Amino acid sequence: MFRLAYNTNGLAHHRLLDALRLLADLGYEGVAITPDVGQLDPLDLDRRLVDDVRRWSDELGLDLSLETGARFLLDPRRKHFPSLLERDAADRARRVDFLCRTVDLAAELGADPVSLWAGNAPDGATAESGTAPEACWTHLVDGLRAVLDHAGERGVSLAFEPEPGMFVERPAGFRALRAHLGGAGEELGLCLDVGHLLCTGDLPAGATIRAHAEELVLVHLDDVKDGVHEHRMFGEGDLDLRDVLRALLEVGFQGQAAVELSRDSHRGPAAAREALVHLRAALGSLGQA
Repeated sequence: MFRLAYNTNGLAHHRLLDALRLLADLGYEGVAITPDVGQLDPLDLDRRLVDDVRRWSDELGLDLSLETGARFLLDPRRKHFPSLLERDAADRARRVDFLCRTVDLAAELGADPVSLWAGNAPDGATAESGTAPEACWTHLVDGLRAVLDHAGERGVSLAFEPEPGMFVERPAGFRALRAHLGGAGEELGLCLDVGHLLCTGDLPAGATIRAHAEELVLVHLDDVKDGVHEHRMFGEGDLDLRDVLRALLEVGFQGQAAVELSRDSHRGPAAAREALVHLRAALGSLGQA
């Protein structure tokens, strides 16, 4: 069965080793680490911390993945800047460098996969609109090919996450991206955030999971209310959690299903505990206690 995990962007006020211990004690089987300022920053790595995280995760029996969604790691003033879609080649190269550094970190930690996203197009276009400028596709494909090549050399897999409001925001856009990548597209897996499906209308979520089962390598779990892209605790929005978990079980998903409550760091331990209660209750109702 898939492994229940928790994303450290919901424990931003914790030392990373403390977060690992906390999550293991609660009963999580994995941790989705978001490298960030003070938490395995790929631009300023603490080598001792890298060794400790590898050792602790092994000792605690925690499966690791890495997320690349840190908000202000590359630019202290602009969230998620630069992306793979910037007009300036030097800016795009900074993002590629960061992603490759994260792949190197994943190889050292034994973490897999590394998840990433497209970013916002300069003119606000989306891949799914059918009118996206060719330059957007060119920049995204060129950047991803460089990262895919590097990941292949390091034995690390990549998971692409459609993000509401970004150039690729829906599963359909992911498939279009794989087509643009040609043969290299087969090396790119899908990271599906079930809350995002409530924002983009790709519902029911269980049906979307089944439709993309062969591409699926990572799942993010969160609730969303009224289609607004704000990650909420299960039960606070419109997500049918049982439908999601039933679909994951039916397709035999074996990867991480990681809770992502990036707005809940102020109550991180309580949120992590509460989320697991919801997940266990839902799984129990499906005969998976």
